[in-house]
Amino acid sequence: MIRYLLFGLLIYFLYRFIFNFIIPVTRATREMRSKMTEFQNRMQEQQHGFATQRPEPVKESPKAKEGDYIDFEEVK
Repeated sequence: MIRYLLFGLLIYFLYRFIFNFIIPVTRATREMRSKMTEFQNRMQEQQHGFATQRPEPVKESPKAKEGDYIDFEEVK
């Protein structure tokens, strides 16, 4: 009788361990892998997009000339 009770408890704890620990961990691992691959794909697309675009030349503003003095007031 005790043998069947212990066997039943073993099956119960094994069932709880599998469905409350093993399965959620595998689901979370699968989800994290898919999100990481998605993130890597987006980053590669962005890098590819930046590589194909030509950088625009930086134009200097006509106001900024060398030797111009900008007056400022000191706040106390």
